[in-house]
Amino acid sequence: MSELQLVHDQDRSLQIWYGEQQLARYVYRPTDAQLESPRPFWHPLHTLAGDLVSLYRPHDHVWHRGIAWSLPNVGPENFWGGPTFVRGRGYVQLPNDGAMVHQGFDRLTADADQVAATERLSWVTQAGDSWFEERRRFSITVDGGAWVLGFGTRFTNVSGQEVVLGSPTTEGRDNAGYGGLFWRGPRSFTGGTIYAPGVAGKDELMGLRARWMGFAGRHDGTDRSSTLVFVDAPDNPGHPTQWFVRSGMFACVCPAPFFSTEVPVAAGGSVSLRYAVVVADGDPGLDGAAQLAKTGRAALGMVTDSEEG
Repeated sequence: MSELQLVHDQDRSLQIWYGEQQLARYVYRPTDAQLESPRPFWHPLHTLAGDLVSLYRPHDHVWHRGIAWSLPNVGPENFWGGPTFVRGRGYVQLPNDGAMVHQGFDRLTADADQVAATERLSWVTQAGDSWFEERRRFSITVDGGAWVLGFGTRFTNVSGQEVVLGSPTTEGRDNAGYGGLFWRGPRSFTGGTIYAPGVAGKDELMGLRARWMGFAGRHDGTDRSSTLVFVDAPDNPGHPTQWFVRSGMFACVCPAPFFSTEVPVAAGGSVSLRYAVVVADGDPGLDGAAQLAKTGRAALGMVTDSEEG
C-alpha cells in the first residue's frame, strides 16, 4: 500500500510523495524577481496517476505560480506581482510589488496518512515595511482516487494603519476580481469545463457565487483528463464566495473573497480564510465533481484556526 512521504529540501522547499509519485512541491523560499512578488507556491502538482496539473511562470503572466496565495490590491501595495490596476489609470507598473517572506515552521509533520504544516510569514512591501504577519496552515491527504490540499490562513495587520483589501474590480475593472488562492492550469486545459453546484459551463461562470467550483481539462500526450475542485469553507467571510475563473483565455480558478467588495482591516485586525483543493484523475462530470467537493469539505477541519493557540 502506498504511503505519504515528506522530503524536506532544507531552507527551500517541501516535496510530498505518495509511494513513487510526487504529488506536490511547496517552495517556501522562492528566488523570484521582486517584480513578480516573491511568495510561496505549490508547483509542480501531479495527480495520483502522475499527470501535471499546474503551470509555473507562464509567458503571458510571469507572476502566476501553480497554486499560490496572492493578493493584488492590498491598500496601495501589490502582493500578486506585475502591474497594479489603479482607478482612472488602468494597469500601472509601480514600485509596490511586495513579498510574502517565510519566517519558519511551527509545525511540520508527516505520517502515512497526512502531511501537515503551520508556517509563519511576513508580508513585506517593496519599500521594506512589514504590513501583515501571517500564520498559514496546510495539509495533504489522500482519499480514494484523489488527494486533497487543505489551506488555511490568518493574516494580521501590523502596519499601524487601516489597510483596505480589494481587487482590480473594486478599482473599476469589470469582472477582474482576482486575488486569493489562485491556480493556473496547464496550457492544454484551455477550453476545459468548469463545474459549480448545479451547473457546468465555461467563462460565463466568472463572478458566480458558489460553495465550490471545479475545472476539468485534458492533457497533451496521454489524452487523459484531470479535475481540480476548490471548496470554500462555510465560515469564510462572504461565503459563498465569488469566483474568478477562466477557460477560454487560459485555465485558472480562484475563490476571490475581495472580488467586488473592499474589506477594510483595522490596525491589529485579522482576516481568516480556509479552502480545500481536490486533485483527481479523470473527468467525473458535474455529479462526480459534487462528490469531490464533499471530499474537500471533509478536509477543511484539518486547517482550522484552533491551531492558532
